[in-house]
Amino acid sequence: MKYVYMLQSETHPDRFYVGCTVDLKKRFGEHNRGESVHTRKFTPWRLVGYVAFSDREKADRFEAYLKTASGRAFAKKHF
Repeated sequence: MKYVYMLQSETHPDRFYVGCTVDLKKRFGEHNRGESVHTRKFTPWRLVGYVAFSDREKADRFEAYLKTASGRAFAKKHF
């Protein structure tokens, strides 16, 4: 399985991050330990939601979509 997930900063609630991983628990921990250069400035994070895909290509396409303007609007409405 591959997971597309959305995080929200607890200290900066207007900050969100979308990512993709095969090990969600491990990756979430890495974000909160400051091991990702893209998210360390806004730790701690909370998991807003995720979608599991059995098809890795579909997961990658969905992640790319969520990073577009219409994808961000979709995520804010549904997560």
